[in-house]
Amino acid sequence: MEKAESLEEFYKRKFNWIPENLKNDLGHFNLFRLEPYLEGKLKAVPYRRRDFYKVMFFKGESTVHYADRVYEVKKQALSFSNPLVPYKWDHMSENASGVYCIFNPHFFMNFGQIQQYEVFQPNGTHVFELTDDEAKKVGEIFARMKEEFDSEYKYKYDVLRNLIFELIHFGMKLQPAAVQQTQHGNASLRIASIFLELLERQFPIDESHSSIQLRAASDFAEQLNVHVNHLNRAVKEMTGKTTTQLIGERILQESKVLLKHSSWNVSEIAFSLGFNEVTHFNNFFKKQINLSPTQFRKGS
Repeated sequence: MEKAESLEEFYKRKFNWIPENLKNDLGHFNLFRLEPYLEGKLKAVPYRRRDFYKVMFFKGESTVHYADRVYEVKKQALSFSNPLVPYKWDHMSENASGVYCIFNPHFFMNFGQIQQYEVFQPNGTHVFELTDDEAKKVGEIFARMKEEFDSEYKYKYDVLRNLIFELIHFGMKLQPAAVQQTQHGNASLRIASIFLELLERQFPIDESHSSIQLRAASDFAEQLNVHVNHLNRAVKEMTGKTTTQLIGERILQESKVLLKHSSWNVSEIAFSLGFNEVTHFNNFFKKQINLSPTQFRKGS
């Protein structure tokens, strides 16, 4: 898997220039109209990670690839992208249009933990199909964002952060009620949250990674300095799944991404995911989806 595209690379690819304020202490934010066409043809947005966040309002039919998921957008959608999840948009409509903002993690330094919201988490929902009424409301938020961004107001970036939060909460409210779980500030939540953070830090895999180091529940318990049974109870209480289930699901997700979008052979993928023997990886993968890694790669 390629390394994440940096903001500098994004600007060079899109505009062949780099903003002077890209490295300032305030973090970086910018706003763009969506331009899916180049010389009469649809632009190919490559499947890869970026090291910045992106919130986009898109009108038009398209297919979105997020990690191992595929979303089909029929008319219009609101999407959220984060540095952890590689993605790719295939725009299908000839009259596509939209607007998006990008910002780096430093833009929200001391202004909240946006990565805690489900729309920016690898296992969360990233694309929301919108009704016409919902699309109108999202369009109005982006219009306010454009007006604020073009203003000379001294604290306009504080306002822009609030508008990003407004989009985040708008998207989260579109999720089914069952997905919106009430969070309780207790020890179990803290342990489960740190476990999930440690799990996610190991992904996505790219050429700079040799092999993930935390594979078993006991590995995470040692890092957290708690008994493995305590960890298992906390994770089960907060997520409804066992520690082993969550580790297995995340490894499976990453293995699908690598099989579909990297040139690594199965042995290299197995090693990067912490399997000492390729046969162990083959058995793990086939047990999950009833296909071998090679069969999955050929069929994708």
